[in-house]
Order: sequence, then structure tokens, then C-alpha cells
Amino acid sequence: MSSTEPAPTLLSFYLTYPLCPHLPFFHSDCNDFYTCFSEAVAQFLCLPFVSSSRFSCLDEAPINKKLPKELLLRIFSYLDVVTLCRCAQVSKAWNVLALDGSNWQKIDLFNFQTDIEGRVVENISKRCGGFLRQLSLRGCLSVGDASMKTFAQNCRNIEVLNLNGCTKITDSTCLSLSKFCSKLKQLDLTSCVSISNHSLKALSDGCRMLEMLNLSWCDQITRDGIEALARGCTGLRALFLRGCTQLDDGALKHLQKHCPELTTINMQSCTQITDEGLVSLCRGCHKLQILCVSGCSNITDASLTALGLNCPRLKILEAARLSFILLPSNCHELEKMDLEECILVTDNTLVQLSIHCPRLQALSLSHCELITDDGIRALSSSTCGQERLTVVELDNCPLITDVTLEHLKSCHRLERIELYDCQQVTRAGIKRIRAHLPEIKVHAYFAPVTPPPSVHGGGQRLCRCCIIL
Repeated sequence: MSSTEPAPTLLSFYLTYPLCPHLPFFHSDCNDFYTCFSEAVAQFLCLPFVSSSRFSCLDEAPINKKLPKELLLRIFSYLDVVTLCRCAQVSKAWNVLALDGSNWQKIDLFNFQTDIEGRVVENISKRCGGFLRQLSLRGCLSVGDASMKTFAQNCRNIEVLNLNGCTKITDSTCLSLSKFCSKLKQLDLTSCVSISNHSLKALSDGCRMLEMLNLSWCDQITRDGIEALARGCTGLRALFLRGCTQLDDGALKHLQKHCPELTTINMQSCTQITDEGLVSLCRGCHKLQILCVSGCSNITDASLTALGLNCPRLKILEAARLSFILLPSNCHELEKMDLEECILVTDNTLVQLSIHCPRLQALSLSHCELITDDGIRALSSSTCGQERLTVVELDNCPLITDVTLEHLKSCHRLERIELYDCQQVTRAGIKRIRAHLPEIKVHAYFAPVTPPPSVHGGGQRLCRCCIIL
């Protein structure tokens, strides 16, 4: 391990054991860090440089005499978790400063997830108390309800909490958050598979300031839980429901009725959702900017028409494997569109995009088999094509030819093109667009040429299929 990165066990030690005036200090592998930090402080304050050897174990070192505690605390506030733990080893005075709760308002322990146990979280909460505003425990599999209860009791000002992948978490944790953490604004419960409607009812009672909630892959959630959430958390702005397969149209109707501030909703693979629910959502949530309905196989043009009529601020639409006809004319702020396998997309769709969506930056048309060179010509000659477009995915569009690449030369900001299985695109066409746009990345596939029969029936066969130009 690099000398600039303390072992995770060292971090765990400082986060696990309460602050002690006799806490031991370790210096054998940290001299370079101390020197660099001292130089930085000296340069920042225009003070003479003081070697780390003169104060590494002395609380009366010059830097501590010349700088008030408040200024040192301010400097420490810019340091990350790892650096703070190193500073805590310099001296007892720095230990107190580095581990002061005001320096621990924002903590991300993802890089140490395998070392983070319940007692670490409990002692963080005791050390930071009311100072802590943001905590990420993403991937910390050992953290459970008991430690989260202690955390909630001690850190009542928490605003952002990430429990993504904390699979030991149950409804009990949400009950604790509801009871003690009324200022919570963002909560990520992705893949916390034991979470049920009881959690949402608790959050709706005690965490009414909630603005973002991620319930992806919490497949016990039903419309009853969403109803409770919507009634209690009316300021909700972002809701992620990927893989919540029990949700139906009733859930969206509750959101439409109670959550008018909603700007982002992801319902990927919520297979029970139909036009009835999505149309209802569109009519009540006019501020929608980001919508994902990929894999919602019951959605048709009726829903997308409702989006066009009711959600003019829409910027990102992910609608893979759906139909698509009428959306662009009213959604002028669209920046990203994923239309993979939208089999009814035609050149007319691209004409509408080129006219009505001047901010479009990324467009996926994979498996849109009706697209031709004419549609790409309309897109590339438009404002979005010439000034905004950076990514175009055209893989498995069989009618696309080298003429499309000639049109795309006018897209001066283009960074990447996907051309896998475009049978009429040639290497020569790709070479020409690369000569015109030298920084572009072109991903293409050319089927191997069948070799002539060997006289001897043997010999090595070479397959050169995929190329990334």
C-alpha cells in the first residue's frame, strides 16, 4: 500500500475508539505527508517553514502557537477522511483538532466498506453528533439496524444518507430515522431488500422534508407504500423505483395528486405500469425533467403524447423498447433520448427532433430499423446537430450507409458514434469521417470474410471482427 494511503485498519481504529487524551501516535510511515502538509500551511499563511520533526510530538510546536485554533480548524475543514486521520497522528493537539466534529460534516466510507462495522458508525455518530450533515455507507454490508438507531439518535441534523447495498437494513432503521431525523432530505435505500411499505409510512410521518428517495430493487414496495409517502412528503423531487415490480398505476396516481414538485422519476422495469398511470402522472407533475420508463412494456404512444402535452421541461427520456411518435414537438429542453428498440421511429421522428429539440446532446437509435440517411441529414443539419450533439448510437440500423457519415461531418462537437452491425457502412466511410473529426471515437463491427477453402483442409483461421477506431 502506498505511503500516502493509510491502511483501512488505521482508519477503522480512529473511527472506532472514542477520543482519548492518551491516544497513541504513529509516525514511521508518515514523514512525507507531514512535511508536505507543513509546507502547504506555511505557504498559505506566509509563515516560515517549520520542519515536521520539530512539532510532530509536541503540542507547543510553532505552528500551534502562531495559528489560532479556529484557523487550524478552518484549514482542517478542507481535508478528506483519510487526511484527517493522518493529521490525528501528528500530536495530541492535532488529534483534538482533526477529530473535532465540525470537520466531519460530510463523510463517505465507501472505500472502506469492508472494514466498517456497526461500532464504527456508532462512534462516528458520537464524535460528530449534530455536526454531521452527509453520510455515505454505500456497500457497508455489516451495518445493521442497531447501529443505525444509535446513529439516528446522535445525528439529528443529518440531511443526506446513503445506505445503498446495506442489505442488513430493515424497516427498523426507517422507524429510527423517522423518530429522530426530521431534517433528512435525501435517502438512498437501493437494494435494501427487506424494506417494505412500513418504512415508507414511517418516513412520511417523521421525514416530511424528504426531497429524494431511491427505492430501486426494493421489490416489497406496493402502491400502499407510495400512497403514504406521497401524502406525507409532498415536496418530493426525485424518486427512483427501478425494479419495484409490484408497483401499478395506482402508485402513479397518488404521486400525481400529492407530489407536484416531482422532477425526476425512474420506473425502469416496473412492468405493471400502463398508459393509464403514466398519463395521470404527466397531468399532475408538469415539472418533470428526467423520466425513465425503459422496459415498461405496456407503455405506448398515448403516454408519450401526454408527456409532450404536459411536461415541456423534459430534458432526459429513457424509453428503450417503446413506441415513439409525437413527443418532440412540445419538449424543447430535451438533452438526452434513449430510443433503443423503438421500432416505430422513422426519419420523420428525426425531423421533429431537429426542429423542436435544439438542446439535444445524446441520442440512441439502436435497432431503430426504419431510420435512413435522410433522417440523419435532417438531424445533422439542425442547430442541435451542429452545436450540441456529442453522441449518436446507430448500431443495428440496417438502412444506414456511408452517406450518413458524410452528413455527420457537420456535427462539430461529435465525440462518439456506434455503428455495430450497420451492414452498409464501410471502412472507407469511417476513415473519411475520422479524417474530418480526428478526435471522434467510432465503434464498428465488420463480419469476418469467409476464407477460401484450403487445399489441405487445415491451416489457421483468423477472425478480425470488432474494431474500435
